[in-house]
Amino acid sequence: MTDQPPHVARTLDDLPDIRDLLSRSGLEFMQDVLSGTLSAPPIGATMGFTLASVEPGRVTFEGTPEFPVTNPMRGVHGGWYGAILDSAMGCAVMTTLPKGRLYTTLEYKVNITRAVPIGVAMRAVGEVGHAGRRTGVASGELRGIEDGKLYATASTTCLIMDADG
Repeated sequence: MTDQPPHVARTLDDLPDIRDLLSRSGLEFMQDVLSGTLSAPPIGATMGFTLASVEPGRVTFEGTPEFPVTNPMRGVHGGWYGAILDSAMGCAVMTTLPKGRLYTTLEYKVNITRAVPIGVAMRAVGEVGHAGRRTGVASGELRGIEDGKLYATASTTCLIMDADG
């Protein structure tokens, strides 16, 4: 028995075929991952977060950091903040793309405003500020689900490209 939901890719062969991605708009692709029609990437299961909502230009992930994502000082590693926020912001950019277009993160920045306690549920929201022909810009916030406190903010620039190069 595994902790992962059945729609999470467990091997490279489980990831959606590139043709599945290219046959949908970015919004349709993200909606199909949310519904479980297409497998979610394994990073979420590895890091303890899942896709929670998808709408045009806005994506939400939710997760609870646990012991495997701690640093030597017993706090939640900064990489966890980066992974959940990069996912939310990049996937928000994805929702703006037409069929045949992809994105990749060029850079992102995270500002941690307070420590996330282990075992506390978090919500990361990514929102697109600009999606052009070649670049997408998005911002993100990480907040506690129960307390609503701001734990981190982030920004990203994504490269938007044709799937065939």
